[in-house]
Amino acid sequence: MRCPAFRPTLLLAALTLLTSLEAARAAPPAGWTDALRAQVQRIDEATPGQLGIYVKRLDNGETLSYQADRPWYLASTAKLPIALAVLQELEARRGSLQQKLVLQETDKVDGSGAVVWQKAGSAFTVESLLKRMLEQSDNTAANMLVRSIGEDTWNRRAQAMMGRGAGTLTSFTQVRRDVYAELHPKARELPNIDLVKIAGAPMGPQRVTALRRTLGVQASELQVPTLEEAYERYYRRGLNSATLEAYGGMLEKFVKGELVSPQHQQVLFIDMKFDRYDNYRLEAGLPRTVKFIHKTGTQFQRACHMGVIHPQDGGRNAIVVATCAEGLDENKLAGQMFEQIGRAITQTMLASGS
Repeated sequence: MRCPAFRPTLLLAALTLLTSLEAARAAPPAGWTDALRAQVQRIDEATPGQLGIYVKRLDNGETLSYQADRPWYLASTAKLPIALAVLQELEARRGSLQQKLVLQETDKVDGSGAVVWQKAGSAFTVESLLKRMLEQSDNTAANMLVRSIGEDTWNRRAQAMMGRGAGTLTSFTQVRRDVYAELHPKARELPNIDLVKIAGAPMGPQRVTALRRTLGVQASELQVPTLEEAYERYYRRGLNSATLEAYGGMLEKFVKGELVSPQHQQVLFIDMKFDRYDNYRLEAGLPRTVKFIHKTGTQFQRACHMGVIHPQDGGRNAIVVATCAEGLDENKLAGQMFEQIGRAITQTMLASGS
């Protein structure tokens, strides 16, 4: 004769076992930090230049930091702190995403996106500019948003989000002028439209020639002969840089809902491709089923990819990833390196491949 309590007890035991198995499949293997560090070191040694990476599990605080406490040039990953600062100002002023900003000639700069080709006087909502800046990495849209709150406010809010690990941030127009000024100081006076025209020349000697002709100077008048030297001198100034630990800390606060309202957080999740798989850089090494919000950044011999795996549910099971590289081809080589890091994270942290 069976005991009446047998079936419920057996069912409860089975459910407990299934729950334990699911937890085991979802949890990273023991010692993931050592395993990931070993893979990161191999990737770094096999690739030209330098690599830095910061990874943190938010469920238990376990962290991997590999050259993450030194400053790295952010390139377009600086656009996330722009977006967060703009939304914080909007919330403080009780403003709306439908508020319109008007394009000025002084906003225009080369780079990704189509806003630069629109007529001065064209109006865009803050919401559309955020999307263009984060999805398409539009530099002119970024300039407009920075202008709307001011560089001082942007820097103050970025410092609050990232702490002492963040350096001084400048507009994308200022980046161009500062780099070209390493070749010749007159470049600081270039109008925005001239910067756009100069960028039409390929990187390298042709870009230098385009700059010289625009400035009306001879090769003998240049402070350094190559664009590579100009960029290296610019990078040594430490502008638009932050430690990966500082940037990762900002990502953590963001997904925990500590920086902007839930409504604005969801807007940025969408703009950061929460529901889209691009098979690009880190994401190319992650399983397609993984939710991943992210922002990339690329400039001459510099590249970054910052993001959060599983950012939903207040970041309860999130994995923050911030990685940058320098001294290598910023496109193909950097892309391959980041993809390898994505695979390493999958192998060492995403035990079930999901």
